[in-house]
Amino acid sequence: MIGDTIVFTGTDPYRFRISGRTKHFINAFGEEVIIENAEKALEAACKSTGAIISEYTAGPVYMGASSKGTHEWIIEFEKEPSDLDKFTEVLDETLKSVNSDYEAKRFRDINLVRPLVRSVPYRTFSNWLKAKNKFGGQNKVPRLSNTREFIEEIYSVAGIESA
Repeated sequence: MIGDTIVFTGTDPYRFRISGRTKHFINAFGEEVIIENAEKALEAACKSTGAIISEYTAGPVYMGASSKGTHEWIIEFEKEPSDLDKFTEVLDETLKSVNSDYEAKRFRDINLVRPLVRSVPYRTFSNWLKAKNKFGGQNKVPRLSNTREFIEEIYSVAGIESA
């Protein structure tokens, strides 16, 4: 069990591509966002705003007594977007277009509200991996998580207050 998910691209002969990891998803509200959805949405947001991403991770922000749930994206940009608000809008709209479950949860902000995107300083992710003794080689930043564990750890290492 290597934990990869695949998409078949052909059947004669059989061909497939690695599409993600079974552990990397967000489904805290029934939205079933997978890495493939995230990659498409981030690519569209970057193309629309001229941004270049070096690292990112995302996870849920749970509903509170007076707040609705959302997704929080922590992004380390190699090149900042020309407009972070537009970047967030394109990310959100693209996620809706590639994932009907996400779109249903976002409908009229009933279950989920627009995602929160936070830019973090250069080397935030590498400093986090180093602090966890996971720097280099086979260690990679988890892209999506169904919990806030990674987000809170990254904020702690970076000395950033959690949203």
